[in-house]
Amino acid sequence: MRRRTGVAIAGTAALAWGEWLNWRWSRALVGNSGGAAEAVVVLGYRNPQATANFINRWRVRAGIRSVAADSARVTRVIFSGGATSSGAAEAQLMADYAKSVLAFDGTVLLEDQSGTTWENITNVIPLIEDVDRIKIVSQPAHALKARAYLRRQRPDLAERLVRADDYRPGEWMIAKPLLALHGLWTLRGLKGDERKTSL
Repeated sequence: MRRRTGVAIAGTAALAWGEWLNWRWSRALVGNSGGAAEAVVVLGYRNPQATANFINRWRVRAGIRSVAADSARVTRVIFSGGATSSGAAEAQLMADYAKSVLAFDGTVLLEDQSGTTWENITNVIPLIEDVDRIKIVSQPAHALKARAYLRRQRPDLAERLVRADDYRPGEWMIAKPLLALHGLWTLRGLKGDERKTSL
C-alpha cells in the first residue's frame, strides 16, 4: 500500500512539475504590445513523411487558435520550416494541413528555407517587421528559445512579442514531464534574463 501511495505521489509531482515548467516557459520574454496587425509564426518540426506529422498538426492548430478574434483580418500566419527528406518543406506541409483539413482561410505566408530554430527566426524577420504584435508558436520550451533568438537578433522586434495560445492546462499532460526534461536540455544555453517570466 505504501509503495502504491509513493508511486502515486511521485507521479502526481512529476505531472505538476511538467505542467508548471511549461506554463512558466510560455510566459517568458513576452509583453503586452498593442496594435491591430499581428503575425503568428508557427515553427515546424522535422517531418520526413509527405503530410504533416502529429507534432506539426498540433502546432498548426495552436497557431490558428492563437489568432486573436478581434484582429483576424489583419493577422498573418507564417509557417516556417525548410525541406525534409520527403522533398516537401515543413512550412508547405503545415500550410496544406491548415487549409485542407482545418479550412483556415486567413492570410498565410511561407518561410521554407530554414533548417534550425536560429534560421527560422532569421528568415521570418522580413515577414514580421511591419506588425504590431508577434506570437511564436511551438511547444513552450522551443517557442521560448525562438523568442530568445529574436531578442538576440532584433531586440526592437522582440519588444512586440506577446503570448501565443500554445500552452493550455492539461494539454499534453502525460507528456509534459518528458517535454520539461527535454526543454531543460534545449534551453541550457539561454541566459538568466532570457528566462524572465511575464505574469
